[in-house]
Amino acid sequence: MRILLVGAGGVGTAFAQIAARRRFADLVIADYDLSRAQRAAGAAPGRYTAVQLDARDEQAAAALLTAQRCDVLMNATDPRFVMPLFRAALQAGTHYLDMAMSLSHPDSDEPYARTGVKLGDDQFALAARWEERGKLALAGIGVEPGLSDVFARYAADTLFAEIDEIGVRDGASLAVAGYDFAPTFSIWTTIEECLNPPVIWEAGRGWFTTEPFSEPETFTFPAGIGPVECVNVEHEEVLLIPRWVTARRVTFKYGLGAEFIGVLRTLHKLGLDSTSPVTVGGASVSPRDVVAACLPDPATLGDKMTGLTCAGTWVTGTGTGGGPREVYLHHVVDNAWSMAEYGSQAVVWQTAVNPVVALELIDSGAWSGTGVLGPEALPPEPFLDLLTEYGSPWACEERTPSRA
Repeated sequence: MRILLVGAGGVGTAFAQIAARRRFADLVIADYDLSRAQRAAGAAPGRYTAVQLDARDEQAAAALLTAQRCDVLMNATDPRFVMPLFRAALQAGTHYLDMAMSLSHPDSDEPYARTGVKLGDDQFALAARWEERGKLALAGIGVEPGLSDVFARYAADTLFAEIDEIGVRDGASLAVAGYDFAPTFSIWTTIEECLNPPVIWEAGRGWFTTEPFSEPETFTFPAGIGPVECVNVEHEEVLLIPRWVTARRVTFKYGLGAEFIGVLRTLHKLGLDSTSPVTVGGASVSPRDVVAACLPDPATLGDKMTGLTCAGTWVTGTGTGGGPREVYLHHVVDNAWSMAEYGSQAVVWQTAVNPVVALELIDSGAWSGTGVLGPEALPPEPFLDLLTEYGSPWACEERTPSRA
């Protein structure tokens, strides 16, 4: 398999490092900054090639896929570049994977009650064209979305007869020395998902929105992380899981912490979360890009970070034995391990490993399909088995059902 990897930031670089240990694929690594692509290509000299590409240029991306005889475009950029790369792969007739879906646009009249354009709507609008081409666009195959969706499908297939709620819950015990505020993932993406109206899905009602940071709850995470307050955040799982998995309710809650939420609210009050350019000293700049430029690159924080990150899917309902059941399927990464083993900090490594696993399954034929699909549309067992083979096992924690 020949992969065009677009984006050589933290996640893209971790993807290249992980894939270098698996012999199923060669990579063409593209980035706006050629030097970043070249550094990432250093993970496998001779197998990896570095090129320059502007991810906004759909025609250039399509031409590159054709010229390099690539089988698939792996999108490791932030969500604003999803649609040009998605269309480029469709035009070139290759498969496509991403870890975040096309951007949402809140309802103009009732943003905290009704959905407007939802995450991924622009991609699903082209599903028929992907089916006609006989190609697969696998959307949201990072860790969240991605592994969390695989967990949801696994729970539905093997653990439950009926599901009341599927709730993706994300928490960590990570700390970054020397910084008062240092997000461990792209601040551009973090602002987008945390300040947009969160989406909830309920049977009989469908998708609806609520206020940012609503419905706080304390969720106890495994591996010694312990209790963390989690709040509603806009995320792709809520838009993907109900399409393929039957449940009465689907939610996503993130353990952000009061300080982090306070910073995001301040950015919003000041208009610094805006993506609309403003003129400063004759230059046109996006306030959100300025914020990102003022913060440390998450990819560089690994040697200053300590602790664990946990991604997982909490499921409640009726088990296959007929009684109430509650489980938390989860994946934990220790930053000390990911840095020692791969030189990547835990959050970006945990995100990057999942598309590598998915691509190896596609290459082997264990995963296949056409059209625009989410991870929960495909069989979960091959994925979970291969993830464990990569040296990064998952776990299922039984919990005492609240309605027992």
